[in-house]
Amino acid sequence: MSEARGSGAGAGGPAREVGGGTSAGAGGTAADDAAPVRTPVRRGPGGGGPFGGAGMPAEKSKAFGPSAKRLLGRLRPERALIVVVTLLAVVSVTLSVLGPRMLGSATNLIFAGVLSKQLPAGETQAQVIAALRASGKSSQADLLGGVTLTPGAGIDFTQLSVVLTTVLLIYIAASVFSWAQSYLLNGVVQRTVFRLRGDVEDKINTLPLGYFDTMPRGELLSRVTNDIDNVSQSLQQSLSQIMTSLLTVIGVITMMFVISPLLALIALVTIPLTLFVTTMVAKRSQKLFVAQWKHTGTLNARIEESYSGHALVKVFGRHREITEVFRQKNDELYKASFGAQFVSGIIMPSMMFIGNLVYVAIAVVGGLMVASGSLSLGDVQAFIQYSRQFTQPLSQLGSMANVLQSGVASAERVFELLDADDQIPDPVPAETPAGDRGRLVFENVSFRYTPDRPLIDDLSLVALPGQTVAIVGPTGAGKTTLVNLIMRFYELDSGRITLDGTDIASMTRDDLRGRTGMVLQDTWLFGGTIHDNIAYGNPAATEEQILAAAQATYVDRFVHSLPEGYDTVLNDEADNVSAGEKQLITIARAFLAQPSVLILDEATSSVDTRTEVLVQRAMSALRADRTSFVIAHRLSTIRDADLILVMEAGRIVEQGTHEVLLAAGGAYANLYNAQFAAALSD
Repeated sequence: MSEARGSGAGAGGPAREVGGGTSAGAGGTAADDAAPVRTPVRRGPGGGGPFGGAGMPAEKSKAFGPSAKRLLGRLRPERALIVVVTLLAVVSVTLSVLGPRMLGSATNLIFAGVLSKQLPAGETQAQVIAALRASGKSSQADLLGGVTLTPGAGIDFTQLSVVLTTVLLIYIAASVFSWAQSYLLNGVVQRTVFRLRGDVEDKINTLPLGYFDTMPRGELLSRVTNDIDNVSQSLQQSLSQIMTSLLTVIGVITMMFVISPLLALIALVTIPLTLFVTTMVAKRSQKLFVAQWKHTGTLNARIEESYSGHALVKVFGRHREITEVFRQKNDELYKASFGAQFVSGIIMPSMMFIGNLVYVAIAVVGGLMVASGSLSLGDVQAFIQYSRQFTQPLSQLGSMANVLQSGVASAERVFELLDADDQIPDPVPAETPAGDRGRLVFENVSFRYTPDRPLIDDLSLVALPGQTVAIVGPTGAGKTTLVNLIMRFYELDSGRITLDGTDIASMTRDDLRGRTGMVLQDTWLFGGTIHDNIAYGNPAATEEQILAAAQATYVDRFVHSLPEGYDTVLNDEADNVSAGEKQLITIARAFLAQPSVLILDEATSSVDTRTEVLVQRAMSALRADRTSFVIAHRLSTIRDADLILVMEAGRIVEQGTHEVLLAAGGAYANLYNAQFAAALSD
């Protein structure tokens, strides 16, 4: 196999981890050796597992500005297209802003035509106005003074059609440019999010295994899926809207001042009111959006945990407790989401209220200006349209505030993942062992998960090629930790480990794990055929080699009882085959990998006694000329080991063969006798 898709990926780099792929299996938290981790797992009161809470308190929001700036900074590779998008937006908005002024001209033509029909033909407009003033009709004279017309001429439909056609073409052109802008911006956003997803995937492959020990799986999945999707939607909605709205506000203000500075000043009253309302709401809604997405991740972790341990929940009759905790977490998410959406939703109605007040003021003052002849009816109509165009983008900017804040809150969570400390990089240049024998040497190795809790201290041992080294001891003694150090899932505090004379710290992780095979108690199979799961151990293997591996590990025996044989598709949980059959498939995968060093962590715990005997025989052939480490609780399975290491509190307290250790009457003999005494007692 070429990569540990489960914990190996998290531990950074390809690995022949052909058994379990979960962080529990490879991260010092296996069932037989629950080693402590460097940072306590943040799974709320009650710890992990199907019955532990996964909740974490909602964090206070970080600085909105730096996070938003960092998010926008990820658009930098698209800056050339962003310039084009901006130019298209400027043209589109400019044309849209010209439309109302042109429609105002059409209104003036219609209004002037209607008025001219009511006036006697043959007189000039000046004569008509003078006659009205002479008769005491000053208001009507002032009204006519604001209009250009020819008495008795009626509506000039030729000129009106030209104006309306021009307006139609302007709006069509504005729509085309707006569509082009949206199309290009969509590509910019999607490529940016594509790179963000790629960065997250690369980051996950460079994170140390300890990070996954401290991060609930559902929480991590929520950041990789929900949060990134929310960032994508937020950028898609807000960037185009904010750009268009700002340009519209600038264009509309310009046109309003051209038409009437007085009415423009009235309309500008909305800006400080809008800024005040938006700022007040944004301060509160940002915290609520962070809480919303935090609770979303917590609930996902809860659901994933409960679903993974569904059978265990049923066995212990804890479904009511699980349901109650789910309801509690769901209620917390509901309250956070409701609060965030409600508070941010105040912006739009507030903006509409302010806009309506300004609309009324403009209509009253504009009407008076038309009556006085200082402004034409078409200009007032255009100004009212501009006032709508002015308040609408302000309202949109306000409504975009909640979308943008939600996206930035999600971006912060993604950036937290991207900012996590990477594992120690591979050395450059890296060393490569001269041989491929599998001689493994521990030289004064010390390691601890937390500084105040020693685990392995000054450990030395030599495992020769072809030897089977069994590791036994009570839970927490450091057995699984020992093999995790071989895989470089964790770095040593002191000392060194050599493989065929080369310090593994001087090798690349790909090279080291390419020479190492691991079969864990916690099996890992992906959704695919049995054939594909076996071939995962060596993608370059031939059909004959895959079949030989299946026959050697007795997979071939049960496969033929399945309807589709080797083409039987395993579902996501691989629960359409038994636990023992899953274990055999992972062992077949290890056979196919042909590693120099083989690690078996309770690899036969899920098979029946008869199958275990057969597998043990097959293991003997697999271990030939290879160094094998076998972690076992059933001491009867390691009697034939060349070397048995007895560990207690991270130290090797005894070592030797089965017969020698029994004769010594020490820790191993006590473990062995206690195991069989317990069996007799039962």
